[in-house]
Amino acid sequence: MPSFFIDPDPPSSAVALCSRLVDELEQALRLNLEGPSARRPLGLATGRTMEPLYAALVERLLGWPSGDLAALRRSWCSFNLDEYLGLSAGDPRSYRSFMNAQLGRPLSLPKGALQLPDGQAADADAAALTFQAALNEQGGIGVQLLGLGSNGHVGFNEPPCGREQACRVVELSDATRRQNAGLFSGDPEAVPVRAITLGLKEILAAEQIHLVVTGREKAPILGRLLAMDQPDPALPASWLLEHPRVTLWADADALSLSLV
Repeated sequence: MPSFFIDPDPPSSAVALCSRLVDELEQALRLNLEGPSARRPLGLATGRTMEPLYAALVERLLGWPSGDLAALRRSWCSFNLDEYLGLSAGDPRSYRSFMNAQLGRPLSLPKGALQLPDGQAADADAAALTFQAALNEQGGIGVQLLGLGSNGHVGFNEPPCGREQACRVVELSDATRRQNAGLFSGDPEAVPVRAITLGLKEILAAEQIHLVVTGREKAPILGRLLAMDQPDPALPASWLLEHPRVTLWADADALSLSLV
């Protein structure tokens, strides 16, 4: 069974890690400029882990020649993993607002370039199917970014979760709501109880996956994941063990409890 590629000399900081990963993302975006036949959407994630990565990516892309940057804006197509249900698109706690702040406005991306599930839909199940269909029309994800939840989730695929679970409405666990309470004045009860998420089915169909894990608070769950030799629905991220092209980007703190 394929294992993750792990840097034998992990960076000591998230900033150093992000600089290395931006090289990979820049290469993928350059390939996308070669034409529609080479292009599959980026799969993007949200959360504090991604903030320094997106800041580094914006800095890199704004240094491109103006013609290349204009072409990138015209061709940009990305699909986010998930969105809360019940928050307005303009709510600063929504993932749409997060992505607009991190990438949309800094890069002057056109409307519709950043695709997210409709968190305001009257029929959330139908909205999940619509989002799934839109991704399928684009041929699925090319390069997928993932974070790792403290309970082992990827996207909002809460444990237990099988590999065939597709894009759907999910109930968020207490652990996830506690983890995400920072944007909600520290109150887990203020975090929405439901969300739309891409499933393991869509994630595992990506051509390439980058799993980004930083900070000592993620060391216990990363240690559990790296000790596994086969997937277990109780730790959804373990299904990544079945994917042939997963790169783990972890700093020294996140790897501090791992036998690697």
